[in-house]
Amino acid sequence: MQTKFSIGQIVHHKLFDYRGVIIDVDGCFQGSEQWYEQVANSRPPKDQPWYHVLVDNATHQTYVAERNLEASDILTPIDHPAIDFVFCGMREGHYLQRLKSN
Repeated sequence: MQTKFSIGQIVHHKLFDYRGVIIDVDGCFQGSEQWYEQVANSRPPKDQPWYHVLVDNATHQTYVAERNLEASDILTPIDHPAIDFVFCGMREGHYLQRLKSN
């Protein structure tokens, strides 16, 4: 799977103009057909990577197609209540993933 972005990277949503941080990557669309029809109005390709993103200054996460994201020029910390559960710090504008215990 070739992806443009990685877990911990701060990104910008090109259509909806928000920043966020990637917490997971799917090699292709893994949502339901119903969700895709209701939410993915721009009909992004399902056979390309999709990303789970914690949204800055919000409490929710989104599921975004790669084509709708770009690397953020602003690398200040993301304000989201789940940040400390997923990441253990930040280095050079990139979040460090917390190691998962068994």
